[in-house]
Amino acid sequence: MINNIQIPRHVVIIPDGNRRWAKLHDKKPWEGHEAGAKMIEAICNKGRDMGVQYLSFWGSSRENMTKRSLQERRGLIKIYEKYFTKLINDKSLMTDQVRINIIGQWREYFPEKLVRILNEGIEKTKYHQNYYINFFLMYSGDEEMLFAIQEIVDTFDSGAEITKETIKNHLFTRDLPPVDYLIRTGGDPHLSAGFMMWDIANAQLFFSDLLFPDFGGNEFEKTIQEYVRRSRRLGA
Repeated sequence: MINNIQIPRHVVIIPDGNRRWAKLHDKKPWEGHEAGAKMIEAICNKGRDMGVQYLSFWGSSRENMTKRSLQERRGLIKIYEKYFTKLINDKSLMTDQVRINIIGQWREYFPEKLVRILNEGIEKTKYHQNYYINFFLMYSGDEEMLFAIQEIVDTFDSGAEITKETIKNHLFTRDLPPVDYLIRTGGDPHLSAGFMMWDIANAQLFFSDLLFPDFGGNEFEKTIQEYVRRSRRLGA
């Protein structure tokens, strides 16, 4: 039995392997993304059951949505429309007081219909404070850091003291706590595009060999159990 005190407060998942899963199963790339979307549903439910307060997913980078084939990008947009519509109409968001956050440059790049759906989810849940589901869409950690630095340069006088809090307050993730645990699926142990580079500074890392469509609620629970078994020294 896991004590709630031991549960990581903020868990981030980089869901890698959707396209490779599709290829292994003789399916189209966007069918792999849809299989992955179903796992996000399962993981969100399991995370809430376990008491994970903040659960974040990297949905797409700018590169994902600009360099891949038009057919795959269109398929991914349709999946976003379908599953975010389903999410924001889920009654448990109200009963469990779950807040939806969307982080990245999605407003500038996504089609109007999808932007409207995402805005509806944000607006509908903006006062909820029990649990938080965060999606990083059209997001680049490198761009986030450059944006923060430029904003600080434009805001502060020359010679002003810049603290850790100053930097955090100018990030896209200013309202999120530091990441306790980062999970990446897909069997390729690396980070990408400076993903949340400031917030994962002291995070525990877990790299799963499973492709994301094979990584469901039960696998998520096992990784949380692994986190609980670890001893975090934080330099001590």
